[in-house]
Amino acid sequence: MDEASIDSPLGACRLIASRDGLLSLSFLDEGERAREPSPRSSNPHLLAAIEQLEAYFAGQLTRFSCQLAPQGTAFQRRVWERLAAIPFGVTKSYGQIAEEIGQPLASRAVGGANNRNPIPILIPCHRVIGSKNALVGFGCGLWRKQWMLEHEGIALPLARS
Repeated sequence: MDEASIDSPLGACRLIASRDGLLSLSFLDEGERAREPSPRSSNPHLLAAIEQLEAYFAGQLTRFSCQLAPQGTAFQRRVWERLAAIPFGVTKSYGQIAEEIGQPLASRAVGGANNRNPIPILIPCHRVIGSKNALVGFGCGLWRKQWMLEHEGIALPLARS
């Protein structure tokens, strides 16, 4: 496995890839700075993910095409595939995703799979919102979800408790 990190408007991100594709993206603790990828790193999936993330943050990319290899249950992978199909600048509710995967009563399970997404941003779980069209549930911090949605041209209020 290969690892690299990048700085972003959302904080430093660590990426891990195998020969099959990108395995994970996680945000580093506050104050941790990103390290440049090793000059010897030849993992094409890692290098493509870094290039595409930098273009996304610069406003030059609306669709990721790098190879992803998230690890999860069959249900989680179905949800993540559905999330990956949500276009830039579009949001869907947990219930809509549940219906799209053929399990209309599974919106809570969809929320659980969404929460366990190992590759946020590239598998755009930030595009899933509450049924009342408000920002809810983002394990990486609602401020990051709000930033990404605004970056994609969507302004939504935070959900009221």
